[in-house]
Amino acid sequence: MKPEPIEPINVLGGTLLLCSDEPRTGYFRDGYCNTCDADRGNHTVCAVMTAEFLAYSKYVGNDLSTPRPEFSFPGLKPGDQWCLCAARFLQAHDEGCAPNIRLEATHGRALEVVPLRVMELYAV
Repeated sequence: MKPEPIEPINVLGGTLLLCSDEPRTGYFRDGYCNTCDADRGNHTVCAVMTAEFLAYSKYVGNDLSTPRPEFSFPGLKPGDQWCLCAARFLQAHDEGCAPNIRLEATHGRALEVVPLRVMELYAV
């Protein structure tokens, strides 16, 4: 049975906007930071990649910059938008290398992990 997405409301209480079609992102690979109960990583933060964040993510064991064709993953570069795990975003914030984020495209469920006041520091 396919998991059902949770209502697509962003952290500001409005309709969840598209994060990225190119590359296609999201737990459901629909371009949105939609989530569901099966999404254990809470891939809800629409982040704008930076070289610093990509290097950090690789350092902590999640290489987002190397293409993985077997998973139809092109590898990310600075400027790409991607649905990050909320906990990884918070970790990067704590380490001083969090990327900017698009609040309108960040799912409300991210608030379970990251306070809105923290997200607002990185809003574009």
